[in-house]
Amino acid sequence: MNSTPLAERMRPTRLDDLIGQEHLSSPKSFLYKAIKSGNVPSLILWGPPGVGKTTIANIIANEIKAPFYTLSAISSGVKDIREVIEKAKFQMGVVLFIDEIHRFNKSQQDALLGAVEKGIIRLIGATTENPSFEVNAALLSRCQVFTLNSLGKAELEAMIQQALEQDIELKKIKVELKESDALLRISGGDGRKLLNLLEIVVDGINEDPCVITDDKVMQIAQQKVALYDKSGEQHYDIISAFIKSIRGSDPNAAVYWLARMIEGGEDVKFIARRLVILASEDIGNANPNALLLATNCFEAVKIIGYPEARIILSQCVTYLASSPKSNAAYMAINQAQSLVREKGDLSVPLHLRNAPTKLMKDLNYGKAYKYSHDFPGNFVNQEFLPEEIKGMKLYDPGQNARENELRRYLQSKWGEKYGY
Repeated sequence: MNSTPLAERMRPTRLDDLIGQEHLSSPKSFLYKAIKSGNVPSLILWGPPGVGKTTIANIIANEIKAPFYTLSAISSGVKDIREVIEKAKFQMGVVLFIDEIHRFNKSQQDALLGAVEKGIIRLIGATTENPSFEVNAALLSRCQVFTLNSLGKAELEAMIQQALEQDIELKKIKVELKESDALLRISGGDGRKLLNLLEIVVDGINEDPCVITDDKVMQIAQQKVALYDKSGEQHYDIISAFIKSIRGSDPNAAVYWLARMIEGGEDVKFIARRLVILASEDIGNANPNALLLATNCFEAVKIIGYPEARIILSQCVTYLASSPKSNAAYMAINQAQSLVREKGDLSVPLHLRNAPTKLMKDLNYGKAYKYSHDFPGNFVNQEFLPEEIKGMKLYDPGQNARENELRRYLQSKWGEKYGY
């Protein structure tokens, strides 16, 4: 086989040839128009592994014919960034692609800021992590963020078919794709991993014709492919088992899956961030301390890092798993957002509006509002929802000791109106 991996050989050079990401590649999209006009802004490409981030960066470089530099945040530092910026000062429209930009620390990101701001470089950053968390606000505000979607089964199968029909090396022998489930399952939605696995399987079967079956794929993969991949399918399976174990109040299973992730080299911040989300989504007001502990855990592991961060994670995981559970706050915001989408922008009742000017006061803004602290028990019955949805209960406390206290309080104030 060719020494260049199949995924690299099949990488598209035109936006029209990209499989998937139609919201970015269609002629009506902002990115398509920007590439065709040559006016590509600094941008961040955010999405799962193997869905086209690096490919889109390469397409941009190919189509706009601008000087193009590539750095990896894993192996590059401030010195490398400054060298590119110096070169860019003597060139026009330079594009700098930084893979895994979320791995750059603040000082490394700050080194990019001035050059992006002055237009010396056009930055393209690729990240699998939410840029709101991992890219500093000043740099993020100067970039357009594009979200890439996971690849579906049809798109992955199209990539396989395209490779079998177009790749010179694969066309040298007759390849019959009898079954594809194992290829799709092991690749975990990662297009790059899928194509490289296909090549390994064809090489491993080493027959002409080469008949690909699920059994043959599994047999070759177990021999030649590391089946644990923190960015692939097992990553998602294990984090799913981890979250469900905590939600199901099983600290034993939860700490086991935690250990699996730690031993597999999972990003410590990824684990901690999921714990913060879970503390609100699955525990909420049943135990408000859960969110405090999870947030402190997130901050602590960022400072400590591995190997000691495993102890902090274990403390947080076992506490959350052993805590009472409630998804009442999660359900409340879901219902409220659904209501907003259904009803649109309902008017704020006049008595709740702010009245900083005389005209607003003349229009009765704020009139008849009752200040709760002026009444016994710091409460007075008045309407806070728009007229069209008054009396609608969105928050229903869970059945647990802490939220039963909240229910009793709400019952004493709003029992008749909201049915607590």
